[in-house]
Amino acid sequence: MLKACVALGLLVLLMAGCASTGMKAAAEEPATLEPRSVPVCAGYTGSPVTWDDMVDAAENADVVVIGEMHGHELGLAAAAALWDDLLASGVGSPALCLEFFGRDQQAAIDDYLTDVTDEEAFRKATNRNDHNYPEGHRRMLEAAKAAGLPVYGSNSPWRYATRAREEGLDSLVGLHPAQRALFVSPGTVPDGPYRDRFFEQFRGMLASHGGEEQSEEEIQDRIEGYYRAQSVWDSTMAGTIAEVLARGSRPVVQVVGQFHSDHEGGLVQAIWRARPGAKIVSISMAEQPDFEGDDLGRADFMVDVGGE
Repeated sequence: MLKACVALGLLVLLMAGCASTGMKAAAEEPATLEPRSVPVCAGYTGSPVTWDDMVDAAENADVVVIGEMHGHELGLAAAAALWDDLLASGVGSPALCLEFFGRDQQAAIDDYLTDVTDEEAFRKATNRNDHNYPEGHRRMLEAAKAAGLPVYGSNSPWRYATRAREEGLDSLVGLHPAQRALFVSPGTVPDGPYRDRFFEQFRGMLASHGGEEQSEEEIQDRIEGYYRAQSVWDSTMAGTIAEVLARGSRPVVQVVGQFHSDHEGGLVQAIWRARPGAKIVSISMAEQPDFEGDDLGRADFMVDVGGE
């Protein structure tokens, strides 16, 4: 039972992007700093750019992917400020997609957006609390509600990702159409650098939590299972984004744990599969990004929400 709980905790941490880039703990950021005043850099060169440069790029995108560090107060405030600025610009018909709500919670989201329920009922229906619904997330949803814009729970419910992890992707094929509407299976898991990063991160986490007691084959099988779950989440979010684009919304802003999107990660790849040719602008929150190291090329824009 203990090992199962550790494995679940590891999966939660990695899927949330909290262990993705060697970031410092998120409890010490200067939360009182005006988010629009934080340094912004071009992610593929490290050159400084302005906040407005980033907003302009987002206005001209089909999809804006904001890779966040869940729970990082200033990073969440920066994401909310970017969403506010997109709404204020009057561009297109924006829509907000949120990783931390599943497709099975869409009715509860819509009920709140249309005042069928109040916020207390919404929180109860979606199991929200101050831990899993921080103020930055709330600000984005409330801004969309005030503007009369749609908000989508873009992710697969946990239970289908768990089934893929434990029983394989084929176990999802024979489910009822009503069940299959709640997730998108990747068919096959993607290969390449994203997979390599996932395996490296997860192997290190397992080693630090007693994984060395397992054989190499057991470790490999275990990580393969978690990677299948990750791929279901990526494919489902991408499928949701493609559906929202087809309804005429643009830009579609997806808020997600940064591991999914950094370095053209699994979510970005899945969006391109679901919507070939989509113009994606990726943004990643960072604490003192190192453009001499792994941070170069993480995203189109890097927002430094750390500092001395």
